[in-house]
Amino acid sequence: MGGDINKLLFYLEQSESSSNVLLRVPRGLVSISNRFSLLQCVRKSGRERSLLKNGSILLKDLIASCDGKSTPIRYYSAAELVGATNNFDPCCIVEEASVYHTMFRGILDDQTIIVKKYIITRDWPDKDEARSWAIRDIVISMQMSTHKNALKLLGCCLEFSLPALVHEGAAKGVLRDDGSLSGDDESQSFLPWKTRLRIAKQLANALTYLHTAFSRPIIHRGLSSSCIFLDDDYVPKLSNFSFSITIPPKQSHVEEDTLKWTNGYADPNYLATGYITEKTDVYSFGVLLLVLLTGRTAITANLKFHVSDSQIQIHNIVDPKIFEEVGEAEQEQQQLRDFLALALSCIQTQNEARPYMIDVAKELVRIHKSYLACALA
Repeated sequence: MGGDINKLLFYLEQSESSSNVLLRVPRGLVSISNRFSLLQCVRKSGRERSLLKNGSILLKDLIASCDGKSTPIRYYSAAELVGATNNFDPCCIVEEASVYHTMFRGILDDQTIIVKKYIITRDWPDKDEARSWAIRDIVISMQMSTHKNALKLLGCCLEFSLPALVHEGAAKGVLRDDGSLSGDDESQSFLPWKTRLRIAKQLANALTYLHTAFSRPIIHRGLSSSCIFLDDDYVPKLSNFSFSITIPPKQSHVEEDTLKWTNGYADPNYLATGYITEKTDVYSFGVLLLVLLTGRTAITANLKFHVSDSQIQIHNIVDPKIFEEVGEAEQEQQQLRDFLALALSCIQTQNEARPYMIDVAKELVRIHKSYLACALA
């Protein structure tokens, strides 16, 4: 923590003679509207108890991460989110790829929102761990909300047993496992090459920001197609920071005993050692590049091994629809080869052989500029 943050105090005060609990927060600590900066006289029962416990943990995390800066988010009541999603009607589900949470589309104040609701399942009974993941998601989402390629966090609700996040709407929905969109027919779900290339470029920018914009690198660690939403203009929005972790000062990695990963996207070096580094995200991003290029899922027929042979013909890798779009022009074919070469460099087994995200982002900018020059020619 830096600046005046060390001087900030926050504490819980409980009266021995009362069943009320008072949560006190110094003025100006964090700008969160609607009852969040000062929760008074919260009774220790039901939703009020959840509000107190979730709120106190969240504030501690915000103190540790805000570096003296303040990003306002709104506090939502449980009643508002229940009403917005028609009591979390399954018909409102946007994405449920994770066993840990479900995302619902809703309408609140004439605005489309996405509500991320964490859940306790038989496979995940540890409520404290679930709460810590939800809190981390809130904290990092808030820090990333100023980036145009991150799904903006509007606010949160602390009245459920686990915190819920409220994001901006994303009209086109979430990317599917094969890099397409959900749609009523193939023409609606297929994304053309120019869109896939732009999505890759903008997501690389968002991950570079995550790694470099803060006092210490933040590693997403859960990158997959299901983390990526698209707005009306097919602009990608990175989300789901529940697995994110910050590299400590004077350290190049974090070591974990309990591994967390997404099938098909997991860095083999992380799986072997438990070490989390910036290159952990680079590997996952490389797999995502292959998904966008091939139109296949990350785990289909061990995708990364099928494309690792440098002698293989690119015609056998790239989505046939992309070839129809690109045609036989040499410059356009070279863009596909450069894109593939970049993806393969990202999924090298050894960390040292992979580029950093900032270099990946620069190469994608170059490839995208080459595409635009060909399109204008």
